[in-house]
Amino acid sequence: MEKLRELNADVFIVASFGKILPKEHSEMPKFKTLNVHPSLLPVLRGPAPIQGTILGLGNPGVTIIRMDEKMDHGPIVAQEPVEINPFPDHYAIVEEKLGRAGGKLLSTTLSNIGCLTEIPQDHEKATYIKMIKKEDGLIKLTDNPEKNLKKVLTYSNWPGAYILFTTKMGKEIRVVIKNAKIIDGQFIPTRIIPAGKKEMDWQDFLRGNA
Repeated sequence: MEKLRELNADVFIVASFGKILPKEHSEMPKFKTLNVHPSLLPVLRGPAPIQGTILGLGNPGVTIIRMDEKMDHGPIVAQEPVEINPFPDHYAIVEEKLGRAGGKLLSTTLSNIGCLTEIPQDHEKATYIKMIKKEDGLIKLTDNPEKNLKKVLTYSNWPGAYILFTTKMGKEIRVVIKNAKIIDGQFIPTRIIPAGKKEMDWQDFLRGNA
């Protein structure tokens, strides 16, 4: 904290930081602390807004708030929706597009740092998304096709969408689905990584294991 005070900063910027900062920290600079958040707050507060967006829990967009002592709770100083086409897409692609949009919005915001208008969030409309866990990636081929495809795209970075597949020899193995598509209303994996092996075509895998 002492080193931060010595900076005599005009403003602090926080992005992709998984901890809540104390009020003393966020209010230290002249213009306090801004947070760049990849969702249209108050929707998708929490540590995994991009994953929530791909899962269909909110529309793509970025928000800049003046931070307070609560999670993603402070007043909005800038916000804009982001068009991503096609959507949904793999996590890495959505993350980059939202990141670039957030950077541009931050640049504009900083150029007007002395005369920003703060709009309180409508906290009654707030939604939350929890930290992603490894088991969130588990899917069943018989589940809703759209839901399964969104999981593949959402968890393509980590932990990976996966199925538990029983081979013709009766052995259950973990198979990560790297890519998939919906054909005639059915969810069809296209590229997969069986446990202990390299990435391969799903049909090639079936020929040797089903």
